Amino acid sequence: MWILDEFGLKALNNHARIALLDILEDRYGIGSTTITSQLPVDTWYNFIEEPTLADAIMYTLSASGQRIALTGKSLRTKKNY
Repeated sequence: MWILDEFGLKALNNHARIALLDILEDRYGIGSTTITSQLPVDTWYNFIEEPTLADAIMYTLSASGQRIALTGKSLRTKKNY
């Protein structure tokens, strides 16, 4: 399993975009990949910024992916006991 946590926190340069595509393609059909992000999925294409790579990345993710949208309070907030 590969986990990409907080996708979209920092801008991607061209090297990072290509590396992300390479990793996703290498793992496709072989191992699971989990991506967490506070960016709405419908903004990821524009976030990636390079249309050809964005198409390839988004297609690879959507071809066999499952999306789970979490709602509710953050579990990181401190509980008062």
